[in-house]
Amino acid sequence: MEHAAGGGVAGWLAGGPSGIGTSAARVLFGAAAAGGGKGAQEAAGADGGAGSGGPPRAGDPVPGLYCPPAAPADPQKIAEVDRRLDAWARELDLFPPEWAGDFAGFQVGKAVVLQHPGAADLERLVVAGKLLVAENVVDDCYCEDYGGSVSGRGSRLILAQSALDPLHTADGYQQQWQHGLGADAPLRSYDGAMRAFREIATPSQVSRFVHDMARLHLGYVAEGAWAETRTTPPVWQYLVMRQFNNFRPCLSLVDSVDGYELPEVLYARPEVQRVTALACNATTIVNDLYSFTKEMARDAYHLNLPVVIAAEDGRGLKAAYLKAVEIHNEIMHAFEDESAVLAATNPVLARYTTGLAAWVTGNHRWHHTNTYRYSLPHYW
Repeated sequence: MEHAAGGGVAGWLAGGPSGIGTSAARVLFGAAAAGGGKGAQEAAGADGGAGSGGPPRAGDPVPGLYCPPAAPADPQKIAEVDRRLDAWARELDLFPPEWAGDFAGFQVGKAVVLQHPGAADLERLVVAGKLLVAENVVDDCYCEDYGGSVSGRGSRLILAQSALDPLHTADGYQQQWQHGLGADAPLRSYDGAMRAFREIATPSQVSRFVHDMARLHLGYVAEGAWAETRTTPPVWQYLVMRQFNNFRPCLSLVDSVDGYELPEVLYARPEVQRVTALACNATTIVNDLYSFTKEMARDAYHLNLPVVIAAEDGRGLKAAYLKAVEIHNEIMHAFEDESAVLAATNPVLARYTTGLAAWVTGNHRWHHTNTYRYSLPHYW
């Protein structure tokens, strides 16, 4: 998941990523725009924006990035979700008062309303927002900006996982663990968010989410190991890491938030796992692309997809960035094509894949319109 550069609550939260469309026509973006490289990039994103008509403006999508438009978000619903999340964060004492102003800049309410247009009710959107906040409190405080060095990352994350997957041990140590959860803001955030999630989800959905959070933490550890040694991995290895360190826990919630359950017998099918992974990987590359400018301004060694492509291919960052767009588009089209096949076989799978697609398109909309947080490189 993204590692934020700014202070405050805005620094905690990741971007967090409707309906399945048919694959759009593939249009050559042009060798000149690709920095001399060949490539199948979609011209003019489906979300609108600059396309091939000049450089993007603030709030435009990445030119050539393929993503269908998101369902519009209700401003009143966004405001109410933000109000409830702010009250929850204050109740748990998750951040000092001087960080509070950055919460509005992050637009967490807008993120979850865009990502879950089919939400069964407002409370389920608030729960999704709590989990999004909590994941990024842990990310920044244990892994990134607020004391989270790469040294000792695994030991911090195993404690974080225990806030999701509770310890069961001798009474005295159980009490010490419980005290530890309450004494640390990142652990309080996980514990509080999970309590809320258990109220709206089935035991199977909770187990699925806990498993996906363990995947996320494993990805954090791998990324930290490369950062500690200043290692730039091959592109394929980086993509492996990003399949774990990605938005999958957020997409795990689509059926819970929409008020139904995708049965485990369906969820476990290889083809369902594949479309889930494709959706998560596409939206994670979106995050790499939109957070690229601020990441590179903060740390020239920061790993993201354009950086590892540039290192492996021996090309400049512009050409590598545009190649990353092509990789995203290939993954996004595979997701749409394979989801359409699954949707035709089962109405529950149709509902699930529609929810995945809504999360991906809503998250893209949140990224490219959040000018408080993101700006694009001058590559067009």
